[in-house]
Amino acid sequence: MVSSLLSPFPNVISQPNLVSRASPPFFTRAQMSSESLPPLPEHRIVLGCGSVGVDFLASVASYPKPDDKIRSTSLKVQGGGNAGNALTCVARLGLNPRLISKVANDAQGKSILEELESDGVNTSFFIVSEEGNSPFTYIIVDNETKTRTCIHTPGYPPLIPDELSQSQLLSALDGANMVYFDGRLYETALIIAKEAACKNIPILVDAEREREGLDDLLNFASYAICSARFPQAWTKAPSLPSALLSMLLRLPNLKFVIVTLGEDGCIMLERSVNGGSDAEEIDIHGLLESLKQRKDESKTIPTCISSVVTNLSANGIETVFGRLFIGTAEKIPPSELVDTTGAGDAFIGAVVYALCAGMPPEKMLPFAAQVAASGCRALGARTGLPHRTDPRLATFL
Repeated sequence: MVSSLLSPFPNVISQPNLVSRASPPFFTRAQMSSESLPPLPEHRIVLGCGSVGVDFLASVASYPKPDDKIRSTSLKVQGGGNAGNALTCVARLGLNPRLISKVANDAQGKSILEELESDGVNTSFFIVSEEGNSPFTYIIVDNETKTRTCIHTPGYPPLIPDELSQSQLLSALDGANMVYFDGRLYETALIIAKEAACKNIPILVDAEREREGLDDLLNFASYAICSARFPQAWTKAPSLPSALLSMLLRLPNLKFVIVTLGEDGCIMLERSVNGGSDAEEIDIHGLLESLKQRKDESKTIPTCISSVVTNLSANGIETVFGRLFIGTAEKIPPSELVDTTGAGDAFIGAVVYALCAGMPPEKMLPFAAQVAASGCRALGARTGLPHRTDPRLATFL
């Protein structure tokens, strides 16, 4: 039976051999000795603000047609939410994340907190409502197309800024090396962003889709990681390369922007501070194509190709002095690819770690891609998230 402590339908019966609960993670693999790893970053505290929830994941042979009745091939119940997933990744990589979010004092809320705490995420800054419901999501994983469909029920009542006191805010930011926002809980996120900016704490924003308040958050961002559709939707630019250029022009605090492209890897545009007056002006579209031609298609592990620092332009847009990067994704064998749920969150968590560790982009992008690929080898966003001692990460750390 699926535990009534987790299900919004406490009387639902499921086949015992299909049900798995992922706390602690069952996903095992031989681990590296910590002595063989580079030292952890000196400043390891990261503060996040955003969504958490419970995920009810059902794998099916193929996505159902309207009015179909089908059976799942496996079922998993585990914690979810962009911020919850990303900071779980951060914790497993060895950092000390703190998370600001809200749950209800119900069975699901308790399970959310317990799972995060078991992975090393500090939940002491959570707001717990005595009434309402905690967030949860139904996720259908299509084994045929390797895609997933999410049906989300928000938590209630929502987090309001007054619930986070000034003393709590200052305590949460104390010692933080970076602040991360997933774009939700924007009113509270903006208050945190303003205080973080006053303290010169770098801010990373996940720009998954256009949301209320996201424009204001992006104005504070030092780094932005976007979904494939966001840059053009937000800038109205005619192409993805020109949209990335437009984002750096519109957001002067932004040091880099990354767009994730699934199995096609990612593209990163980094702003350079020094120089530019004498550098050659190059069209960003042509530069991107030249980088793509340098990809080694025979390599299955993630790689990075970078341009020189130069003045980049597009279709009459102002120039940006910087570098363009292409990051490739791991070519996961079809037999090993299970579920892409949370792959973007894993990528973001790995980028947060890389920034705290001072990795250059040439090392950061393959590392983040490898972390994301590891997570795709198991059902659910967190089951396959690697620990720092995972041998798959050895060559990237």
